[in-house]
Amino acid sequence: MAQDTTQHTARASSPGASLHGIHVPLVTPFDRAGEVAAEALEGLAHEVLDAGSTGLVALGTTAESAALDEAERDLVTDVCARVCRERGATLTVGAGASGTRAAEASLARLARWPQARAALVTVPSFVRPSAAGVLAHFARLAEVSPVPLIVYHIPYRTGQPLDAAALRALGALPGVAGVKYAAGGIGEDTVALLGDLPDGFEVLAGDDAYVSPLLALGATGGILASAHLATARFVELAGAWRAGDVARARTLGHALARLSAAAFAEPNPTVVKGVLHAQGRIPTPDVRLPLLPAPEAAVTATLERLAELRT
Repeated sequence: MAQDTTQHTARASSPGASLHGIHVPLVTPFDRAGEVAAEALEGLAHEVLDAGSTGLVALGTTAESAALDEAERDLVTDVCARVCRERGATLTVGAGASGTRAAEASLARLARWPQARAALVTVPSFVRPSAAGVLAHFARLAEVSPVPLIVYHIPYRTGQPLDAAALRALGALPGVAGVKYAAGGIGEDTVALLGDLPDGFEVLAGDDAYVSPLLALGATGGILASAHLATARFVELAGAWRAGDVARARTLGHALARLSAAAFAEPNPTVVKGVLHAQGRIPTPDVRLPLLPAPEAAVTATLERLAELRT
């Protein structure tokens, strides 16, 4: 038992747990038979890393992880882990569940992939525990997880809003490295949180349209589905804010917000997949039910916004 604790502590405190830059939550491409297109996934992984992404997120919401079976989830993680090992990139893997025991089991499986540097774990959805219950949930998970945790705060999906004090308490837990912040906007709690962060706790933007103002407030990066489409530009945006180039950051941030608005005009990742297919980067635009493919007009509008970034 002591040996297991030592291994957990070593991985949780490793430099690889530091969060910064743009991380791309990869889609899961499907071939015409409806199977995972592993070769296309590997190609996408290399493309976004070539364009400057700090790391990859496997099995996020954008990956349609809820629609994948266990073997498919393992395949996706295998591909992303291999690429991250080859490229020296950060691998984060989506894990967790609404129940704490099930979340523990999900996290325990990550020990199979030593390349994993963090787990993206959503605040428990549907059951709506109290803020104290959420804290107890993550405290337990942090004790047993083989990797540091990134709390995924997305109240418009989980039905569980958390204020700055609750998020700060989560950030003070040993083994919690940061938060993917997707509160649906920027309000008083956003400003309060970023103005007083626990030591070693970092904020990654999770709402694509708000990445620029969150970077301006002190976020260290983002986990952004839109970054499939303009990886280098999002990397440039993060670099501009980091360097204090406010004029460049503002202009680019507004342009990328327009791209993100177009990419999220339909349920994610339908538009992103439609654009990637139109670009010839994945074999089909297909998604799995209950999602439906994005309308052609939404894909066209996003391609137009993308073209504006290149002018």
